[in-house]
Amino acid sequence: MLKTRPRFARLARRSLLCLVVAGSVSAARAAPADSAPQPPAAAASATAAADAVSRFLADKGLINASAIGVSGPGLVSQVRDKAADMVLTAMNFLGVRYKRGGNDADVGFDCSGFTRQVFESSLGLVLPRRADEQAKAAGLVTVKKDELQPGDLVFFNTLRRTFSHVGIYVGDGKFIHSPKPGGEVRVESMNFAYWAKRFTGARRAEPLSEPAATEPRQR
Repeated sequence: MLKTRPRFARLARRSLLCLVVAGSVSAARAAPADSAPQPPAAAASATAAADAVSRFLADKGLINASAIGVSGPGLVSQVRDKAADMVLTAMNFLGVRYKRGGNDADVGFDCSGFTRQVFESSLGLVLPRRADEQAKAAGLVTVKKDELQPGDLVFFNTLRRTFSHVGIYVGDGKFIHSPKPGGEVRVESMNFAYWAKRFTGARRAEPLSEPAATEPRQR
């Protein structure tokens, strides 16, 4: 079974906090200095912070720039509301070199070492070490390809066996992973022919599987 740890990703939270603060400061500067805080100003601040997060994700290539400003149950909302910590944690490792058997950013990651680190840092869930073991881990649920959400594990057959490679879905048909020797952690499209024909399944952590607040519960 998956173990839980109370530790969260300091770097990811610091990045998110900086974005929120930046949005709040921008909103505050736009208001007169002698005016008392009003609910509309607070709403404007929250909107500015959310837009900053969206721009950050767009700059990293995780969402289309045209999606910025989209509200409701769309891609930007999913990333921001359901898996922001995980996506930001993963993006903190962009450029870290591949290292077979690697488990941390200083040494490098292999594919499953990378996903294990991100899940532990962002959700406090300790995954098994190998990709095929992660696919079978308790505490994860199977997800269909057309139901993928940011933060889902995505698996591929790259060594002539099922679940031999793993990455993390980040939205907009893209995933982040540590690819191979000589490579580094990067974002790629699952629509590329190489990955599309090797996709073998996806898994979601139970903490990310709760029904959306806007969806009525079945009685």
